Amino acid sequence: MRPQRAYENQDFMYSEHARSLRILAEYHYPLHRFQELGVTDTVVFFGSARIPAPEKRQEAVSATSRIHEFDTFYDAAREVSRRLTMWSQKHAKPLGRNFLVCTGGGPGIMEASNRGAYDAGGQSIGLNIELPKEQHPNPFITEDLNFDFHYFFTRKFWFLYYARALIAFPGGFGTLDELFETLTLQQTMNIRNQVPVFLYGKRFWDRLIDFDFLVEYGLISPRDKELFQIVDSVPEAMEALIPVLESQLQ
Repeated sequence: MRPQRAYENQDFMYSEHARSLRILAEYHYPLHRFQELGVTDTVVFFGSARIPAPEKRQEAVSATSRIHEFDTFYDAAREVSRRLTMWSQKHAKPLGRNFLVCTGGGPGIMEASNRGAYDAGGQSIGLNIELPKEQHPNPFITEDLNFDFHYFFTRKFWFLYYARALIAFPGGFGTLDELFETLTLQQTMNIRNQVPVFLYGKRFWDRLIDFDFLVEYGLISPRDKELFQIVDSVPEAMEALIPVLESQLQ
């Protein structure tokens, strides 16, 4: 009986000693799939997993205190994604480019964003993460572009590697973690491409973070506020987003 090959030994592959191999797999497997499917450009959508779809809103109202006040953000994310996908299919694809919607792959705003691309007949990416609750792949992700990650940092790498723009809807710790890591990488010039960042929902972001306070006390520079733009409606988001993408087609 021949000895078992190391990569066929499940006990070893899931052991502490093989952690580096699992990390490399979460880098190389998505890279392989993206290259195989010709993915080169994404628009990343961040936002809460807890903002419900229209068909689940009554359930959410009874289960959560004031989450229903954010109902409109699901519809907005879905519509921005739909319009973006339609624009890409009409204007970018003929030039050999395709800006795919990319999300964290779960419910809430992530589902809405994948759903908008689905509504437009386009592909979209889902970068799922293993969590104790909330996270499960939504049904609107393109099957061949549906990934499951164990390590947050490899998932974050793939959020930004192909990103040409990012739009953040209201969310909690996960959304804020992903958003501020993106802003920090750009502030410190530790990312190859500058990724224009749009924050959707003026009332939410103004109440959540007082950026002017950070400037006033010298905790960020005035120029750091240029790293993002707040938009407050679907037309305003598209008016800001499309010129950014058009400039990359030239």
